[in-house]
Amino acid sequence: MPTYKYEALYAGGEKASGVVEAVSRNEAVAQIRQSCEMVLSLKEIPRSAARDPFERFHKISAKSLALVCQQFSIILKAGLPLVQTIDLAAGQCADAQLRKLLHQVSEDVSNGWAMSYSFEQRGAKALPVTFRETVRAGEESGDLRASFERMSQYFERMNKTHESVSSALTYPAFVMVVAAIVVAIIMGYAVPMFLNMFGEMGTELPWVTVALIAVSDFFKKYTIVLLGVLALILLGLRVYGATEKGGVVLARIQLKIPIVGEIVRMSGASQFAHTMSTLLAAGMPILRAIEVSGRTITNQCMSGEIMGTLTGVESGRPLGECMGYAKELPDMLVQMTGVGEATGAMESTLQILAEYYDNEVYTRVKKALSLLEPAIIVVLAIFVVFILMAVYLPMFSMNAAI
Repeated sequence: MPTYKYEALYAGGEKASGVVEAVSRNEAVAQIRQSCEMVLSLKEIPRSAARDPFERFHKISAKSLALVCQQFSIILKAGLPLVQTIDLAAGQCADAQLRKLLHQVSEDVSNGWAMSYSFEQRGAKALPVTFRETVRAGEESGDLRASFERMSQYFERMNKTHESVSSALTYPAFVMVVAAIVVAIIMGYAVPMFLNMFGEMGTELPWVTVALIAVSDFFKKYTIVLLGVLALILLGLRVYGATEKGGVVLARIQLKIPIVGEIVRMSGASQFAHTMSTLLAAGMPILRAIEVSGRTITNQCMSGEIMGTLTGVESGRPLGECMGYAKELPDMLVQMTGVGEATGAMESTLQILAEYYDNEVYTRVKKALSLLEPAIIVVLAIFVVFILMAVYLPMFSMNAAI
């Protein structure tokens, strides 16, 4: 819907300015005339002007959002006006992108925009949907401070979960990178030097050495081709995953992968429980909360199943019952949602459930990595033994011949 910026006069002659959303200029004028006597100017605001062309590449971290939400909550509790609150939060924000966004929002709000609408226009790609919708719910309920306080807790939990999983992944990732570098150096420099020496001697080589020579030659000739093919495959999967059908297919495959599938499923359950609890606490209607919570789940298959409950809930059926028809949602999530709904304590039940799934995700990741680390070591040991055999067996054969 187009947005119009206007200047007008009240009946008493005072000037007024602001923005309105309307399907046409005539409707915009009609809206303004409800409170003003005369419209002095009316100008449509281009949507592209409110967006950064590189916005889709920007993502604001959960840590930055947790800090700024906490600042909003504290400043609003002190009773400061909204524009001044935004300016103070922007001045204390360490994230340059978020600070710039807050300055833009401050200017918009001072010109009459609703804060939620400004966040939607300025940061639709950079800000998570949970943030934007919770701000909107806070405005509608008249309790922005409580909404920002809940979001501070929400993003703090998200950040802690992300950091715990990242820290668990650091060591295996480091080992794999170092191993790849070492193998590349051995195959690129050390092995060819020994193989050239054996070739000059003209001795008959054992099968292990012949196999290593074949592998070395293959990677010398086709490394760039292999990298190109790999890049094309990844690009193709990304393009296919961006389609509605492809995204669901790949998400379903992801859920079927042993170990990884369970981690993804529990992570999706955690995202749903956290978001749903926060939005309900902010006073958002349940249908809108379900829609927003479904959109926050990164796995499109699980997201689609949550969105599929909307029709049933809209017709009056309980959410827990509608979720029971889903195939990929964890049983505990379905059952506890139904219990919380029946007892009238869905918000607190989902919050407890979210903490449970956060702990489960961290535990499962740690367990998977505890199996991965020895597997990496075994594979590297086999590869090193293979190289040593390929290098030393010809030398032993030559010594025996002498």
